[in-house]
Amino acid sequence: MHTLVVLGLVGFGAQLINGSLGMGYGVTSTSALLALGTAPALASATVNLSQVGSQLVSGYAHWRFGNVDWDIVRRVALPGAVGAFTGALVLSRLSTAAARPLMAVILTVLGAYLLVRFTMWGTPRGQLGRRIRSRVLMPIGLVGGFVNSTGGGGSGPIITSALLATGRLPPRMVVGSISAAEFAVVSAGSAGFVVGLGLGGIDLAWVLVMLAGGVLAAPVAAWLTRHVPSRMLGSAIGGLIVVVNLRNLFYGGDGAEPTGIATAILAGTVLAWICAVAWSAREHLRTARADVAG
Repeated sequence: MHTLVVLGLVGFGAQLINGSLGMGYGVTSTSALLALGTAPALASATVNLSQVGSQLVSGYAHWRFGNVDWDIVRRVALPGAVGAFTGALVLSRLSTAAARPLMAVILTVLGAYLLVRFTMWGTPRGQLGRRIRSRVLMPIGLVGGFVNSTGGGGSGPIITSALLATGRLPPRMVVGSISAAEFAVVSAGSAGFVVGLGLGGIDLAWVLVMLAGGVLAAPVAAWLTRHVPSRMLGSAIGGLIVVVNLRNLFYGGDGAEPTGIATAILAGTVLAWICAVAWSAREHLRTARADVAG
């Protein structure tokens, strides 16, 4: 029962982050499931299945708040779905021993990218209104979908960050459009896991409580998109992902506590994370004051 309550809170928190920032559900939830000892393929399958319902509600909520560009959704969703289905089949074929460190490394890299990206540069806003070409969107969607399944998350960090970097859409439109497109991505990924793994090893109770938490958070997150300082949230969630997955790597699957140099690395990472969030908060306040003064 305790585990189900924790997973419900994980689903709620992950979707709150994902719906307001356009990324974070998969990497956050998968990191939590791996920390509970879940096999990588089952962790990613559980996350994808739970996210189907929450992304449907999230996409609808963002549409109601006027945060969705359906042209972007259309051109990202199809290649993203193809990549997600393929990635699910690939992960389903890997052994747990090989997949666990691989997934932890992928998640650590994605978390580090989020931490650095949002701490140093925030969200660019230049070139608003210019159309993003399909030759840019399609490969980004394909890679994002593939990583989303193999890493238990990652379509948001890749696709959302790439679109934000173009500066051609307001951040709220990027977040809302990718939230809507991710419904196709996680649905295709779930189908791939069903083909590759079946449903026998998946705990449907875990799926349902995470889904319930995500559904409750989705409309709140869509509303918060206009108000949450994404720079601070991006730094915070990126650092959390790095710390959790470094610890998963240092455990090595044998239950031993990290010692020596591993402990020093973890402590240094936590300190860097705290400094990054403080810097992001400072820069957000500085930018807000400059906007008011201007």
